[in-house]
Amino acid sequence: MESFGKKLIILIGPPGSGKGTQAEMLAEKLGLFHLQTSKLGEAKINNPELVKNNLEIAEAKQLYDSGKLWPHTWTASLVIEKVEEMASLGKGIVLDGSPRVIHEAVLEMPIMKALYGSDNIKIFEIKLSDEESFKRNSHRRICKLNQHPIPNFPEFENITACPKDGSEIIVRTLDDPEVIKKRYQVYLSETEPIIDFLIKEGYNLVTINGEQPIEDVQRDILDKLW
Repeated sequence: MESFGKKLIILIGPPGSGKGTQAEMLAEKLGLFHLQTSKLGEAKINNPELVKNNLEIAEAKQLYDSGKLWPHTWTASLVIEKVEEMASLGKGIVLDGSPRVIHEAVLEMPIMKALYGSDNIKIFEIKLSDEESFKRNSHRRICKLNQHPIPNFPEFENITACPKDGSEIIVRTLDDPEVIKKRYQVYLSETEPIIDFLIKEGYNLVTINGEQPIEDVQRDILDKLW
């Protein structure tokens, strides 16, 4: 695996579009750091002591469990801190999970642009219908140890341990059917509008068909890189 250099790739898409899976594959293939907003935040909201003693984290947990987005300023602060750290190390990043709303984009993108340069930032919108989102998330699983996504494809149907780290495979609370429907509507109302915002700001944005097999989505992303 060769280092891809100091580049920044952002994946945007509705629940079930495969952002996490694609980001993980890109990170491994291109030598990038996989910045998972969910992992950064869940490390805090799943810590009972932090939830008990920090009102902001307690609010984030309550919103997350009901299918809503975390407070935007809090999410942006998590992302910015990690982006600054990786940039200082000269590392490229593939990011999924933020920005999810214009407010996050307004806070995050100027810092990313200053640290990486607009020519080194590539944004992919992975399109997925509401029907396919519900279908995929209704059967979505992750591993307990590192939250590796287990794709909803036949070859993964009967596995009981994570292929990457061997840990237990679990179903997340936010993948309850009613929560899934709410999360897709939240995506339409809060996340999709940032696509136009990013285009108007001059960022290089490419739309990908997310209803293809994993390998085809990956191929289309790789074909549209620098």
